[in-house]
Amino acid sequence: MLRTPENTLLRGPRVLLRRWRADDRGPLAELNADPVAMQHFPAPLTRSESDALADRIEAHFDMHGFGPWALEIPDVAEFAGLVGLMHVGFEAHFTPAVEIAWRLAPALWGKGYVSEAAHCAFDFGFRALHLSQIVAFTIPANLRSLAVMQRLGMHTDVQDDFLHPRLPVNHPYRMHRLYRMDRQAWLTRACS
Repeated sequence: MLRTPENTLLRGPRVLLRRWRADDRGPLAELNADPVAMQHFPAPLTRSESDALADRIEAHFDMHGFGPWALEIPDVAEFAGLVGLMHVGFEAHFTPAVEIAWRLAPALWGKGYVSEAAHCAFDFGFRALHLSQIVAFTIPANLRSLAVMQRLGMHTDVQDDFLHPRLPVNHPYRMHRLYRMDRQAWLTRACS
């Protein structure tokens, strides 16, 4: 896998994706503790759980040269959330795979920031990393994230829906919808 420089920045017209700084941990913990931001996750995270997530993100960058970047919206929010690419950390019918993931402060929802930042991450994944496919998944009730996946041109097939292996058998969020984008489709879309 291609390793990227630690100072890699991805820029869109209104967004900046950057490596994490120590002072991002506090705002990340606030975001992860927000019941609205975490409504489609099993539970909000405690501070120690959020710090453990930050540690895993840094370890992913160290191992693979990419990961979920800190999302900055210049002149709006120094830390707005995270958007980026990471290896799926469990076994399923579609793994091994790289997923695109995001989490945004609710006050910034509905402004297109995640779509713009995800576009930057897709472009990086397909052009710089030469990934053949990127996936995304969430529960069917997460209509906002599903809409982002659709705006990005990702496609889904009901036969790809899966039971998340890290959730208990009877958990109400166990069923997940999988979306995919392959490199050729992205490059064709980006050039049209």
